[in-house]
Amino acid sequence: MACQSVAAVMDEQALLGLNPNADARYRQRAMAYFEQLKVSQDAWEVCAEALAKGVYADDHVKFFCFQVLEHQIKFRHAGLSAAQQQLIRETLMKWLQCQLMNAQPEKPFIRNKAAQVFALTFVMEYLTLWPKFFFDILSLVGLNPHGVDIYLRTLMAIDAEVVDRDILHAPEETRRNTLIKDTMREQCIPSLVESWFQILQTYQQSHPELTCQCLEVVGAYVSWIELSLIANDRFVNLLLSQMSVEELREEACDCLFEIINKGMDPVDKTKLVESLCQVLQSAGFFNVEQEEDVDFLAKFSRLVNGMGQSLVLSWTKLVKTGSVKDAAETLQAMEAKVPLLLQLLVHEDDDISANIVGFCYEYLHVLKQLPQLTDQQKTNIEAIMLAVMKKLTYDDEYNFENEGEDEAMFVEYRKQLKMLLDRLAQVSPELLLEAVRRVFSNTMQSWQTAAFMEVEVAIRLLYMLGEALPASHGAHFSGDTAKTSALQDMMRMLVACGVSGYQHSSVSLEFFETVVRYDKFFIVEPQHIPIVLMAFLDQRGLRHNSPKVRSRVAYLFSRFIKTLHKHMTAFIEDILTRIQDLLELSPPENGFPALLTSDDQLFVFETAGVLIVNSECAVERKQVLMRSLLTPLMDAFRLLLAKLLQETDEERQAALADCLSHAVGFASRTSKAFSNKQTVKQCGCTEVYRDCLQTFLPALSCPVQRGVLRSSVRSFLHRMIICLEEEVLPFIPAASEHMLKDCEAKDLQEFIPLISQITAKFKRQVSPFLQQVFMPLVLAIFEVLGRPAEENDQAAALEKQMLRRSYFCFIQTIAGSGMNEVMTNQGAENMERVVFTIIQGAVDFPDAVAQKTCFIILAKLVELWGGKDGMVGFPDFIYKHIVPACFLAPLKPTFDLSDAQTVLTLSECAVTLKMIHLKRGPEFIQFLQQEYLPSLQVSPEISQELCQVLQQPDVKVLKNYMKAFFQRAKL
Repeated sequence: MACQSVAAVMDEQALLGLNPNADARYRQRAMAYFEQLKVSQDAWEVCAEALAKGVYADDHVKFFCFQVLEHQIKFRHAGLSAAQQQLIRETLMKWLQCQLMNAQPEKPFIRNKAAQVFALTFVMEYLTLWPKFFFDILSLVGLNPHGVDIYLRTLMAIDAEVVDRDILHAPEETRRNTLIKDTMREQCIPSLVESWFQILQTYQQSHPELTCQCLEVVGAYVSWIELSLIANDRFVNLLLSQMSVEELREEACDCLFEIINKGMDPVDKTKLVESLCQVLQSAGFFNVEQEEDVDFLAKFSRLVNGMGQSLVLSWTKLVKTGSVKDAAETLQAMEAKVPLLLQLLVHEDDDISANIVGFCYEYLHVLKQLPQLTDQQKTNIEAIMLAVMKKLTYDDEYNFENEGEDEAMFVEYRKQLKMLLDRLAQVSPELLLEAVRRVFSNTMQSWQTAAFMEVEVAIRLLYMLGEALPASHGAHFSGDTAKTSALQDMMRMLVACGVSGYQHSSVSLEFFETVVRYDKFFIVEPQHIPIVLMAFLDQRGLRHNSPKVRSRVAYLFSRFIKTLHKHMTAFIEDILTRIQDLLELSPPENGFPALLTSDDQLFVFETAGVLIVNSECAVERKQVLMRSLLTPLMDAFRLLLAKLLQETDEERQAALADCLSHAVGFASRTSKAFSNKQTVKQCGCTEVYRDCLQTFLPALSCPVQRGVLRSSVRSFLHRMIICLEEEVLPFIPAASEHMLKDCEAKDLQEFIPLISQITAKFKRQVSPFLQQVFMPLVLAIFEVLGRPAEENDQAAALEKQMLRRSYFCFIQTIAGSGMNEVMTNQGAENMERVVFTIIQGAVDFPDAVAQKTCFIILAKLVELWGGKDGMVGFPDFIYKHIVPACFLAPLKPTFDLSDAQTVLTLSECAVTLKMIHLKRGPEFIQFLQQEYLPSLQVSPEISQELCQVLQQPDVKVLKNYMKAFFQRAKL
């Protein structure tokens, strides 16, 4: 009958919604029911009863009941009556008792949730209401497998709540957790350890999954319990026996790893590691070659890594404290592990190898600190070097054309090996250089018959030396003669032996990467440049059959030419002829895939520009070459723009606009070759870039694909302002007029930096233009900012915020450029409107970045117009609007004085007040004391104090005072 009454009390309709396949209406009802049960005083008790009596067979309902219980314990425990708290304890124990009698265990997700609820109850009640928590559970469970499973899951859940260092806890929780651990150590840990031993012994054959769970528990708890309870003969022998059982060995290995990792005295740690090693060795675990189970070996490698790193840590501590004898013994123990380290490092499975890299790295660090190396240590270094070289090699399965997860993992593993190589170079640069030279020379002598991976790794090693043996600014070919002659020999061999023709993309890439890493070699031996240039330009490089190689070579070629442009004079015209077809704009209707992508072409255009600009030929020749480079782009641009204006299909429009944008980008990229030493003017290229401007600007008035076209032409204008200087000015007014038509927030936001760049660069020269464009730009901004937007449209709100910031930056640029007339000539009404937006920006919008800019502008306006001979009526504006802004802004609730950006705004606010005092003198002090501060109910004492600080010469004093003043005002 009891069961019936419970069923009647629970909302059966709502429970239907717990099924993942239920429709939305039922699911909503279930959610509402859950919320109702969570907040009610006692309705949740039906869930407790349902669990205790096993009313429901449906797993989702059981899970739901545990969730309701979890909420009560986690958030409402303190508010429950003693009877209700007792009900929770009884419910859990009754549910656990049911588990012992069930033929089948519950689903894992229910057992995990139950364990979580047990753990939460433990955390809340162990120190007060339920000190016999573990005793009660162990008494009930005994050695029943279903019960033991819940017990072990509960222990792991307790570890997550109380011990797990990855979870952040509030200070109060941390104190509570420490107290729980201390109490457990005193009262129950020995009993728990004994229970673990019994479980491990009892179930290792019949229930390996329980044994594995138990090993995980031991590993989790060993970090904070008394080690002698675990690190003793009885326990360790049991763990070692489990290292030989296939289903248990990986967990047993992890458990031993956690034991080794426990923090302890360095001498004791060395003893522990050594005793464990002896037992493992005598049990045959060090015979790595005979072991076929790679998953176990990966765990074993991690264990050896832990042992090795523990010894390194002990040695470091002992050296610091001056314990010479103990440190020597620990070093000896460490050295004894090197043969095992090498077996694991060189293992064909990369996971096994990767797991030992940490110990290897730290062992090399130890060797680096020793005053002198023994012959054995030198042998160890060489052996590690050979292992690293071997493991850097690609295997047959690596898929170069379609790199997936396995390939990504190998690339990461290679990075770890590179760290080892760098560390080897620090320990013994001579040994490394000699070893690489040996491998490299042998491979290059027979590259035609060698496998690709051997050739690739030989060149890769030469490449890696560049970082492993540091040289300032890549000067590898000056200074230390042993190093430079070895590197020069290898580079000479690389270039001359013909390996650039090896038919594998990985070798091709490595060849070009290495040539560019050591590009300074060609300054020392320029006779090799023609051979390498040909490799770059033919099917080995830019015309390679792999798109990946072509793409990378396009970038590397530009770097090569930039470094060696002084040595290119003899080859310029030949190179330009050979790359001509790579400089063609690929029109969208051309069905053939281009050799290079448009991004790759950018590098080729830049390279062509660098060659022309830095050549030693006459200005007239440079002019002709640059025109022949840019004319095809202009011709194609005109044709494509005409097509775009007639095109009606949107997809085709987008393709044409992309192509037009590429043409502009390519022309823009060629201009990167100019410098202060080689300007556009000096190279005679002004006219051709003016022609480009004339060709590209009509795209601004194109009615379709406006965003793409405007963006590319705007970028070109930015470049031309730098390169053409005042020659660009005639083009700016028309360009601005087009860009201000039908614009969106983003267009304006990107246009303002262009105007700011012109203002900063040309100042007075552009004053007439700025006077002309000022109000149209401001009005366009006001219009966009005034457009209605959806209340919850965060993207639109953010766009407006960014536009507002850009607008204030524009006004700041104008005010700070010294061109007073740009603003004063806009007419009183317009001027007033603009200045009011600055006041509004300083006070009304909770955006500290914009507010700071507004106060900088206000200070500048006061400096320009606030003096005795300033603008008529402006002093009145200062007192009516600017002074109040300096007080009203910081008093706003949104003005957060604990935020660094807001404090910077307050500093500018103080600077503004200081500037008003500088311009208006005693009159300002009088206004504050007699009129303004009394209107804010500021007491006469505070008012006098503020005015005294304001009159001090150091503005820093005022900044600090203002912060304290407003903090007090907000209390």
